[in-house]
Amino acid sequence: MNSVVRNILAVVIGWFGGSAINMALVNLGHSILPIPGVDPTDMQALGEVLPTLDFKYFLFPFLAHALGTLTGAFIASWIATKHKMKFAIGIGILFLIGGVIVNYMLPGPTWFAITDILLAYLPMAWLGGKIGSKLSTRQKMM
Repeated sequence: MNSVVRNILAVVIGWFGGSAINMALVNLGHSILPIPGVDPTDMQALGEVLPTLDFKYFLFPFLAHALGTLTGAFIASWIATKHKMKFAIGIGILFLIGGVIVNYMLPGPTWFAITDILLAYLPMAWLGGKIGSKLSTRQKMM
């Protein structure tokens, strides 16, 4: 397969794969820890209640962001032909931009926004890139 096409696929599949993990974990969080009296699809109601919620309600959103980014970066670095870490970090930057936008649209506690932005995106993209690069190198050797 042409390396340019493969690298484009790395970004697209990484982005979609990471987004699928993200949404699955967000939905799982809403089913395990529903916010009493709030419809999770009502952005206005969520925006009003988020600053008042306990720590436990932010576990699944953080896991969704971190594991979604990790998965997307892993996929991108695993599929990419060269510059695997650049593709993984690129996925991390895409997810970081999304995270900043969501933190702006649905402002929660400051501690969560800082933790989420500092730990869930670029560090997870780096880790996913390392794992994906290592696995793809191992497969070439076999």
